[in-house]
Amino acid sequence: MTTSVDTTKAAKKSPDKVQPYKELGLKLEEYEQIKKILDRRPTSAELAMYSVMWSEHCSYKSSKMYLRQFGEKVTPEMTKNLMVGMGENAGVVDIGEGWAVTFKVESHNHPSYIEPFQGAATGVGGIVRDILTMGARPIAVMDQLRFGAVSNPDTARVVHGVVSGISFYGNCLGLPNIGGETVFDKVYQGNPLVNALSVGALRHEDLKLAKATNPGDLVILFGARTGADGIGGVSVLASETFDADGPSRRPAVQVGDPFAEKVLIECCLELYAAQVVAGIQDLGGAGLSCATSELASNGQAGMRVQLKNVLLRDESLTPEEILMSESQERMMAIVPKESLKAFTAIVDKHEVEYSVLGEVIKEPRLYINWGDEEIVNVPPRSVAHDGPVYERPVLYPTWLDQLNRDSVISNNLRRATEASEIAEQIVQLVSSPNQASKSWITDQYDHYVGGNTALAMPDDSGMVRVSEETGLGVAISTDANGRYCQLDPYQGAKLALAEAYRNVAASGTVPAAVTNCLNFGSPENPEVMWQFKQATAGLADGCLELGIPVTGGNVSFYNQTGDVAIHPTPVVGVLGVIDDVARRVPSGWQDEGNNIYLLGTTRDELDGSVWAEVFHDHLGGKPPVVDLKAEKALAELLHGASLQGLVASAHDLSEGGLAQAVVESSLRFGMGARFWLNEITERDNVDLTAALFSESTARVIVSVGREDDVKFVGLCEARGIPVLRIGVTDQSGQLEIQDVATWNLSDLKNAHGSTIPELFG
Repeated sequence: MTTSVDTTKAAKKSPDKVQPYKELGLKLEEYEQIKKILDRRPTSAELAMYSVMWSEHCSYKSSKMYLRQFGEKVTPEMTKNLMVGMGENAGVVDIGEGWAVTFKVESHNHPSYIEPFQGAATGVGGIVRDILTMGARPIAVMDQLRFGAVSNPDTARVVHGVVSGISFYGNCLGLPNIGGETVFDKVYQGNPLVNALSVGALRHEDLKLAKATNPGDLVILFGARTGADGIGGVSVLASETFDADGPSRRPAVQVGDPFAEKVLIECCLELYAAQVVAGIQDLGGAGLSCATSELASNGQAGMRVQLKNVLLRDESLTPEEILMSESQERMMAIVPKESLKAFTAIVDKHEVEYSVLGEVIKEPRLYINWGDEEIVNVPPRSVAHDGPVYERPVLYPTWLDQLNRDSVISNNLRRATEASEIAEQIVQLVSSPNQASKSWITDQYDHYVGGNTALAMPDDSGMVRVSEETGLGVAISTDANGRYCQLDPYQGAKLALAEAYRNVAASGTVPAAVTNCLNFGSPENPEVMWQFKQATAGLADGCLELGIPVTGGNVSFYNQTGDVAIHPTPVVGVLGVIDDVARRVPSGWQDEGNNIYLLGTTRDELDGSVWAEVFHDHLGGKPPVVDLKAEKALAELLHGASLQGLVASAHDLSEGGLAQAVVESSLRFGMGARFWLNEITERDNVDLTAALFSESTARVIVSVGREDDVKFVGLCEARGIPVLRIGVTDQSGQLEIQDVATWNLSDLKNAHGSTIPELFG
């Protein structure tokens, strides 16, 4: 341990001391701004705090000006059920019966490339703790994954590590993994995306906020001991920056212990029930720097903290490293003094270590001491909330016009005309890596632990029961299409929203709220910032049109290899509410003799499609038209039909079009079906390729019992929803598409299911 520390007194006496602000990711003007705030140079501990808290990850300095519109483009009707919106650890939505749910998605992209197992595992742990801090019991997780090309040998390293990390951490926590998505594309080769989502449930009265408001309350750190793992996780912090004699290397990726987190969850929930916690914050990105400054700033108060009271598992850590460590499974509680005895009794019962670091003070100042030496003396708001805000240069991409002109039609991309070739294409499409079954991945996750899972992969959305008494529950779907966003980020973001919205509606729920994880390249690239500006505007405008609020989310920048950015990939999660999960609607048909209907209109929209990618390796043109008015009408119809018990199954049409949907719906429960497509081609004036592979929006296929036919069709016609009977279910064990081919379901199952195991198994 270093014997001398850089104190605030020393900072006043040595204003000209050279400090490594550049190495810590700060710009000269930011360093000068810190000196202006403090009226002196910062100490090394203060410099470290500002560097991580003013990082892109923590401060949103390049995105903040665009994120504001999520709170501005709203109506009172949209937010009437929103108990907590953006700015807290996670949004909270009132779902009725005194219940609320909180959900959020965050990125752990860069750590998951460096060390896939721990990067993904701690991504799950971090998002679960965000949910826990709201006073909720975590009840499910999901993951949204983007990997490089399946042909690249490094992809297997990342896939195996990430999937193992997710399954290990989530399964050990006893949380069902109910959904997500996995995409392979060479644009993610050097920069995979690992986005993790968690949802939790709480009673209204149990809501907790990350605030320290009452002077005299104690500041207590509890959970795992603080170690060297994760130092530099949100910046470029390295120990040799501060102490040349210290350890020469620090691991940049956190190390997770799900068993410790499981104990921590139960401990926190008992603390909440005992009402001994006035405020709480998890220690994720930026560690103690974030927890202390945010709690104080949120409560418009201050703190006095003794850093030597932090329990360590590495005694060589410097004060700066203790402040920056992102060691997992740690929480910071604000506890009234009169509740200390009850608090300690509960944490002792769970054998969770704790230490009292200090107390809340009225003065809005954060004082941190190292023994008798004051090493931090800052206004907490300047660290946590009043960092720099940049209006980055925005430039329309020079290459986009040509990309948009380079369409399927302008290239005259060949379409199959023979039935045998179309039949081959259907099998080829459903067995391509992105459209093939992901069961090799998802089977490594426990979907049903806890006994409250109503729907899970491969259904359109995951669904969990919240109330065992009434059956009240929620469904969640997450979607993104980087190919669409590359062609048009404004429409691409709307398309992601529309698909997630449609997926939860197909399960029988009412869409209620949105979270997002916005994955983009460098904000210092004006063309990337144009993409970001367009995508956020598209998402905000789309939510306003659909009437559902954004509750929070995450921004991940610098997702690129060298100067080459990933496709803009805004992951959108939509949460829907259902009064009784027994009324859920699965994505596949189960009963013979049901009629199959196509709802919506098919257009010749193949630009950016799976068809264009798989058969022509083509990306160009413009993505499908988004009609959110039609999406909303379709969702209302599906909800009304499910309330009346008219639909036995529903599956949205999106990537891969009708061909993908009918194969998945048949394989879901092994029920055969016969289809005819001539009415689609005639009514919508499209050819067979478009009928099968178009990715037109606002479309679903539903199966309906014959006894409900007249009532269902009447409901569609009354609501103005285009409806077309295109098939019937049977027990033949086959899928037949008239004038194209007939397949045994066993052969389709093998083709659809064998691709991923053959690549990675």
